[in-house]
Amino acid sequence: MKTTAIALALSAGLAFGAGAYAKLPPAPAKTDAEKAAEATKAAAAKAHDAEALAKAEDQAVANYRKNKGMAPEPKAAAMPARAMKAEKKKK
Repeated sequence: MKTTAIALALSAGLAFGAGAYAKLPPAPAKTDAEKAAEATKAAAAKAHDAEALAKAEDQAVANYRKNKGMAPEPKAAAMPARAMKAEKKKK
């Protein structure tokens, strides 16, 4: 008795629920200004993500070098003046 009542309630709910389902109208088309703004926003997000990735990679390399006892990368300020002048002439 109980199972038939549950089955009847479920079938009635599905029958009425399917009839009440309505399809939404399509979204309005985007204007050129909206498309440009969206593209600019996506490009800025991509640049930010690339910058964050580069920073994380640099941090991981520094951590690896520190923990493995390797020498850190030479910095531009640590280069001799003669080497700096040679680099400037190349450019």
